[in-house]
Amino acid sequence: MKTFGTLVIALFITFSINSQEFKFEKETIDYGKIAKGSNGERIFVFTNIGDAPLIIKNIQSSCGCTVPKKPEQPIMPGEKGEIKVSYDTKRPGGFSKQITIFSNAKTSTKALKIKGFVSKEIFLAKEKSLLSEDN
Repeated sequence: MKTFGTLVIALFITFSINSQEFKFEKETIDYGKIAKGSNGERIFVFTNIGDAPLIIKNIQSSCGCTVPKKPEQPIMPGEKGEIKVSYDTKRPGGFSKQITIFSNAKTSTKALKIKGFVSKEIFLAKEKSLLSEDN
Protein backbone atom coordinates (compact mmCIF):
# COMPACT_ATOMS: atom_id res chain seq x y z
CA MET A 1 0.00 0.00 0.00
CA LYS A 2 2.90 2.30 0.80
CA THR A 3 4.31 1.68 -2.70
CA PHE A 4 0.96 2.53 -4.29
CA GLY A 5 0.80 5.83 -2.37
CA THR A 6 4.34 6.69 -3.49
CA LEU A 7 3.40 5.90 -7.11
CA VAL A 8 0.31 8.14 -6.94
CA ILE A 9 2.37 11.02 -5.52
CA ALA A 10 5.04 10.53 -8.21
CA LEU A 11 2.39 10.62 -10.96
CA PHE A 12 0.78 13.73 -9.47
CA ILE A 13 4.16 15.51 -9.37
CA THR A 14 4.89 14.45 -12.97
CA PHE A 15 1.54 15.84 -14.20
CA SER A 16 2.05 19.04 -12.21
CA ILE A 17 5.52 19.60 -13.66
CA ASN A 18 4.57 18.73 -17.24
CA SER A 19 1.72 21.10 -17.88
CA GLN A 20 0.71 23.91 -20.15
CA GLU A 21 -0.85 27.18 -19.12
CA PHE A 22 -1.99 30.49 -20.63
CA LYS A 23 -0.62 33.88 -19.68
CA PHE A 24 -2.72 36.57 -21.37
CA GLU A 25 -1.48 40.11 -21.96
CA LYS A 26 -5.08 41.26 -21.26
CA GLU A 27 -8.08 39.24 -20.12
CA THR A 28 -10.52 42.07 -20.91
CA ILE A 29 -10.50 44.17 -24.06
CA ASP A 30 -12.25 47.52 -23.78
CA TYR A 31 -13.30 48.79 -27.20
CA GLY A 32 -14.18 52.14 -25.68
CA LYS A 33 -16.65 54.21 -27.73
CA ILE A 34 -16.67 53.08 -31.35
CA ALA A 35 -18.69 54.06 -34.41
CA LYS A 36 -21.57 51.95 -35.66
CA GLY A 37 -20.31 49.71 -38.46
CA SER A 38 -16.62 50.13 -37.56
CA ASN A 39 -14.09 47.30 -37.36
CA GLY A 40 -15.11 45.06 -34.45
CA GLU A 41 -12.12 42.71 -34.59
CA ARG A 42 -9.73 42.58 -31.64
CA ILE A 43 -7.00 40.13 -30.64
CA PHE A 44 -6.21 38.49 -27.31
CA VAL A 45 -2.48 37.67 -27.18
CA PHE A 46 -1.22 34.94 -24.86
CA THR A 47 1.94 32.96 -24.12
CA ASN A 48 2.19 29.26 -23.28
CA ILE A 49 4.12 29.50 -20.00
CA GLY A 50 4.08 25.73 -19.49
CA ASP A 51 6.46 23.07 -20.73
CA ALA A 52 4.09 21.14 -23.04
CA PRO A 53 2.13 22.08 -26.18
CA LEU A 54 -1.08 24.03 -25.49
CA ILE A 55 -4.09 22.95 -27.55
CA ILE A 56 -7.25 25.05 -27.71
CA LYS A 57 -10.08 22.60 -28.29
CA ASN A 58 -13.01 25.01 -28.58
CA ILE A 59 -14.10 28.57 -27.88
CA GLN A 60 -17.70 29.57 -27.11
CA SER A 61 -19.12 33.08 -26.97
CA SER A 62 -21.94 34.32 -24.78
CA CYS A 63 -23.95 35.44 -27.84
CA GLY A 64 -24.06 35.24 -31.63
CA CYS A 65 -22.90 38.86 -31.95
CA THR A 66 -19.39 37.82 -30.83
CA VAL A 67 -17.42 35.44 -33.03
CA PRO A 68 -14.12 34.05 -31.68
CA LYS A 69 -11.47 32.33 -33.80
CA LYS A 70 -9.01 29.92 -32.21
CA PRO A 71 -5.50 29.00 -33.36
CA GLU A 72 -5.58 25.74 -35.31
CA GLN A 73 -2.06 24.58 -34.38
CA PRO A 74 -0.79 23.76 -30.87
CA ILE A 75 1.08 26.59 -29.18
CA MET A 76 4.49 25.31 -28.14
CA PRO A 77 6.07 26.16 -24.76
CA GLY A 78 7.28 29.76 -24.65
CA GLU A 79 5.47 30.69 -27.88
CA LYS A 80 2.78 33.33 -28.30
CA GLY A 81 -0.67 32.68 -29.71
CA GLU A 82 -3.68 34.77 -30.70
CA ILE A 83 -7.41 34.49 -30.28
CA LYS A 84 -9.31 36.79 -32.64
CA VAL A 85 -12.69 38.10 -31.57
CA SER A 86 -15.12 39.91 -33.85
CA TYR A 87 -18.02 41.89 -32.39
CA ASP A 88 -20.97 42.96 -34.58
CA THR A 89 -20.69 46.76 -34.46
CA LYS A 90 -23.99 47.24 -36.29
CA ARG A 91 -25.73 46.96 -32.90
CA PRO A 92 -25.70 50.37 -31.17
CA GLY A 93 -25.41 50.62 -27.41
CA GLY A 94 -23.26 49.23 -24.64
CA PHE A 95 -22.01 45.68 -24.65
CA SER A 96 -20.21 43.32 -22.32
CA LYS A 97 -19.60 39.80 -23.66
CA GLN A 98 -17.66 36.77 -22.55
CA ILE A 99 -15.84 34.07 -24.47
CA THR A 100 -14.91 30.78 -22.84
CA ILE A 101 -11.84 28.83 -23.95
CA PHE A 102 -11.68 25.04 -23.59
CA SER A 103 -8.14 23.65 -23.74
CA ASN A 104 -5.69 21.10 -22.40
CA ALA A 105 -4.24 23.70 -20.00
CA LYS A 106 -3.85 23.03 -16.29
CA THR A 107 -6.98 25.18 -15.87
CA SER A 108 -9.04 23.66 -18.71
CA THR A 109 -11.54 26.55 -19.06
CA LYS A 110 -10.68 30.23 -19.21
CA ALA A 111 -13.05 33.19 -19.55
CA LEU A 112 -12.12 36.38 -21.43
CA LYS A 113 -14.26 39.51 -21.80
CA ILE A 114 -14.89 42.28 -24.29
CA LYS A 115 -16.80 45.46 -23.57
CA GLY A 116 -17.50 48.83 -25.09
CA PHE A 117 -20.11 51.15 -26.52
CA VAL A 118 -21.25 51.36 -30.15
CA SER A 119 -22.37 54.88 -31.06
CA LYS A 120 -25.45 55.37 -33.24
CA GLU A 121 -23.65 57.97 -35.36
CA ILE A 122 -20.68 57.67 -37.65
CA PHE A 123 -17.80 59.62 -36.13
CA LEU A 124 -16.65 62.80 -37.90
CA ALA A 125 -13.17 61.36 -38.55
CA LYS A 126 -14.73 58.47 -40.47
CA GLU A 127 -16.88 60.90 -42.48
CA LYS A 128 -13.80 62.99 -43.35
CA SER A 129 -11.91 59.90 -44.55
CA LEU A 130 -14.88 58.92 -46.73
CA LEU A 131 -15.00 62.43 -48.24
CA SER A 132 -11.27 62.54 -48.90
CA GLU A 133 -11.37 59.19 -50.75
CA ASP A 134 -13.66 60.74 -53.38
CA ASN A 135 -11.12 63.46 -54.25
